[in-house]
Amino acid sequence: MCMKQLFTFIAVLFSLASNAQKEKTAMYIQQYSELAIQEMIRTGVPAAITLAQGLLESQSGESDLVKKSNNHFGIKCKPEWTGAKTYHDDDQRGECFRVYPNADASYIDHSNFLRTRSHYDFLFKLNPTDYEAWAYGLKKAGYATASNYPNKLIKLIQENQLDQYNVRAMNLMNSVTQQNKPIHTMETNGITAQPVEQNTMNNTILPINENNIEEKEAIENDKPSNTNTVNPSKKLLYPEGIFMINQCKVIYANEGVSLLAIANQYDITLSKLLEYNELYHTEILNQDQLIYLEKKQKKGITDFHIVKEGESLYYIAQVEGIRLENLLQFNNYTKTAIPLVGHKLYLKPTNPIQSTTNKK
Repeated sequence: MCMKQLFTFIAVLFSLASNAQKEKTAMYIQQYSELAIQEMIRTGVPAAITLAQGLLESQSGESDLVKKSNNHFGIKCKPEWTGAKTYHDDDQRGECFRVYPNADASYIDHSNFLRTRSHYDFLFKLNPTDYEAWAYGLKKAGYATASNYPNKLIKLIQENQLDQYNVRAMNLMNSVTQQNKPIHTMETNGITAQPVEQNTMNNTILPINENNIEEKEAIENDKPSNTNTVNPSKKLLYPEGIFMINQCKVIYANEGVSLLAIANQYDITLSKLLEYNELYHTEILNQDQLIYLEKKQKKGITDFHIVKEGESLYYIAQVEGIRLENLLQFNNYTKTAIPLVGHKLYLKPTNPIQSTTNKK
């Protein structure tokens, strides 16, 4: 084999390995994203951080520790652990790690682990959309010894657009808060997921206040600037600037803003902006709302959306990042239909004949 053929062969092998890893990563996110969202609602641990840590610590679900113990986060036994144990080489040889009956128990214990230890308390005073602050904060609190641990988490979040799961969790969190619905207690073979106090949960989605400036500044010294913040005056809590919903770029714009101004700011023609957001007769926004900067997807991240009070079909299409025409198609609705509160709206085709690709 000549040198050129050898290089070509190596390049092909590298490409195949890279594609296989991307597929494993995508499958892991798909499998555990809803669980991460549930844990963010329950405890305030950002879903993006949970997924990034899970991906990193478990090698996208392929590590020996996961396969023999369902331990997705590399949590060691600690003196208080009374459950099953396994031994694995890490910082030292033969260290003790926790064993879980399933992945759910591992995710629940990870959230409990962060929520119940005092040296992680400052993390829950941070903005939950500020994943960079959380990443550097975990390193500061001693979760991992590797100096590049924060950068690894941040890279995973950005490459896989994991911050969209924070947004989804915050939408659901607002819905639960507004309707005063309890969050159910979960239990998985001894690993209990108790609901967080309502006022504690609310604190996790508020901006930094005078009582936690010191902790915030300490982390700011270690992390890059220009991270997203939350505007507490908005009815729904979204990051400032561009963020992702259903793998699409979107902003949260205020009432009274000119759509032409938004189009100019983001270098998009007004006609395209109107098309992306299905706003064909609007020049000035008459309410705060999501504005997409690219065409929405043909189907949602999850299978369905439960209709809440005051939600229109258009509103649901925007919140879920799905084209209105597809939402109508999946549910056999017309544009003038008013969805019933509590009704299950499908975000994906339920009939094989309706099936469409998820391309933009």
